[in-house]
Amino acid sequence: MYKKLFSVFALLLVASMGFALAEQGGVGEGEGSSEQTQEKIQVQEGEHLGEGGQTFRIQTQANNRIKLEAGGISAECDCQMTQETVQDKTKLYAGLSNGQNAEIKVMPNTASEKALNQLKLKTCSEENECSIELKEVGSGEQTKLAYELKTQRHSRVFGIFGAKMQVQAQVHAETGEIVRVKKPWWAFLALEPEEE
Repeated sequence: MYKKLFSVFALLLVASMGFALAEQGGVGEGEGSSEQTQEKIQVQEGEHLGEGGQTFRIQTQANNRIKLEAGGISAECDCQMTQETVQDKTKLYAGLSNGQNAEIKVMPNTASEKALNQLKLKTCSEENECSIELKEVGSGEQTKLAYELKTQRHSRVFGIFGAKMQVQAQVHAETGEIVRVKKPWWAFLALEPEEE
């Protein structure tokens, strides 16, 4: 009688362990699956392949700054950046002051092109004191991550007097939309000739 009870008990124990393994997805499941996702980790230096198939490079700079480069254009960020790998492609995220994580879908070369078009400029280089930075803009729930392109632009006040004006454009790092364009208050009095 005890042998029968022990056999039934052992059988129930083995069966319940089998059901538990089946609920957890089995041993080793997910290895080699096509939908392989890793958890977010601190961003790693080197070349990465983005979701859109574009290659980008990450470099760590002094004072915990991170340099993100794509298509020959780079932007520095003073942010906590993490990465996640999905199907051999890297997704980038930056932690915001409001506790949210912003995904960086737009690379610096795309953001630079949009900002330059908005400002009616052709190039962003050290010669025209142009810089691109990836930074947090806005406040509270409206906080977002954006590329900020700043440069000096030649203009003619009243069409006569030559003047340099500081201009900037911000491009949303997730959507690629222009967030803000800033020019001096007197810009409406100035002509901005087409850049050569």
